[in-house]
Amino acid sequence: MAHQYAKIAFTETVRQVQREQNSRQGYASMDTGEDHNYLLSAMEAEFIAQRDSFYMASVSETDWPYVQHRGGPNGFLKVIDAQTIGFADYKGNRQYVSTGNFRTNDKVSIILMDYPNRRRLKILGHISQVDEQDWTTLAALEDNHYRARVERGFVIKISAFDWNCPQHITPRYNEVELTALLDPLQAQVETLKSQLKLQMSANKKVDKLEQLGDGELSLVIAGIRQLTPEIRAYELRSVDDSPLPEISAGAHIQVPVQLLNEQLVWRNYSISSNPKRTDCYEIAVKKEQQGQGGSQSLHQQFDIGLRLNCRMPENFFPLAKNRPHSVLIAAGIGITAIKSMALGLLQQHASFELHYAGRSREHMAYADRLTRQLADKLFLYPSNEGKKLMLKSLMSEQKAETHFYFCGPEAMLREYQQHAKALGIDKGRLHFEQFSREINQSANACQLTLAKSKISIEVAAEQTLLDAVLAAGVDAPYSCMTGECKSCVVNVAENSEIEHLDECLTPTERANGKMCLCVSRPKSNTLTIEL
Repeated sequence: MAHQYAKIAFTETVRQVQREQNSRQGYASMDTGEDHNYLLSAMEAEFIAQRDSFYMASVSETDWPYVQHRGGPNGFLKVIDAQTIGFADYKGNRQYVSTGNFRTNDKVSIILMDYPNRRRLKILGHISQVDEQDWTTLAALEDNHYRARVERGFVIKISAFDWNCPQHITPRYNEVELTALLDPLQAQVETLKSQLKLQMSANKKVDKLEQLGDGELSLVIAGIRQLTPEIRAYELRSVDDSPLPEISAGAHIQVPVQLLNEQLVWRNYSISSNPKRTDCYEIAVKKEQQGQGGSQSLHQQFDIGLRLNCRMPENFFPLAKNRPHSVLIAAGIGITAIKSMALGLLQQHASFELHYAGRSREHMAYADRLTRQLADKLFLYPSNEGKKLMLKSLMSEQKAETHFYFCGPEAMLREYQQHAKALGIDKGRLHFEQFSREINQSANACQLTLAKSKISIEVAAEQTLLDAVLAAGVDAPYSCMTGECKSCVVNVAENSEIEHLDECLTPTERANGKMCLCVSRPKSNTLTIEL
């Protein structure tokens, strides 16, 4: 059956305009589906209970529409049941335009706004005035903590409702909401002041870095933007303003980072800017409080003007060719890899959709920009709004030739792979990106022997073999550090059973004694390799 809101609001004239403006196809799915779009779920009920105002439209007997703003304490618009809402009409309104209009036309339209989170709920229904003798209903509509006299009550039987696009909603905040936002910031400012005072009193001098790294691509930080409370975007340009090497969507770049112990390490970051741009690359970095210190050092040290001698961009996560439709899936900071793909596909006028999950809109980098750029191709799933990305349902609804691209947390990647296997999706249509891999918590410490270098290394349980080799001062080749590129492949010098966790070696290569140092591990406590 048709979506109830579309069935009422999308008249034949409206549909004709949609066809003229090329938006009809985007709403075609609303013509079918379950007949439930007039029954409030727990999500709508909670949303209504949090509102302190709404806009209400009525129509007079002379066919003039009238829009009125109604306000009160949070939750003054009551949810009576799944199809009924109501409110008390307090003394103070002396024009009675809405009340009069409802006597001749009981149709009503209501819009409820959540400005801070840019959400909007539209409701259509039939309204009726509560009988003065119906004390039970009137009492249910009254708010005990609101000092105003109730003159009458209204109940609305819901005919349909629809959630609206947030694209043109400007965030606004009341005093309570601002206080909730500013208090943690003020506390953080006071903490930072105290830390700075202690640092200055101890006469600790921090030298500003001028350049980092020894890579072949010299870039300079030309701009910094705070995307979310934890994520910053860094604009990288060539030192001499020359064009940067061309890249394709999904590419990443290795950036030098100096840890707090002054050790220089390399970190992979997706190039999130438009892949067609050659004037700059943009990377976005989340400050991980529980990480290995790289992102914290980067946030502390990277400033405008810092020169970074990076390694050349690479791409182990390219878009497939001859794809009829693409489904892009991002979770959290994984949007950095997926964003450039979306922009690339948009420029190619290709068929695609982007599904993006995160903690909240405030913590979802690029969500506002992508909303403007992608319109109905973008689907957001902020968990604080009760929205959950159902991977299995999403993947099962796609056509057989669809290609899937995923970037997100390790646990969600495993879910993505498990659903794909259960649904029988060919591996050739599955693509994913990851710049870090969880350490196997069941791994044991082992003794690693480098046959050619004649070095024996103790590898801790929480270390990868590659990390241990590099820490020992051995110049081993590597790139992605996630088992995708084959840069760190070595030959096993003895018949050791290997737990292969890479995504790049073929069964034949594994059988012939090859392994990836960055992710794989011996099943015994000793291993000898040809390095």
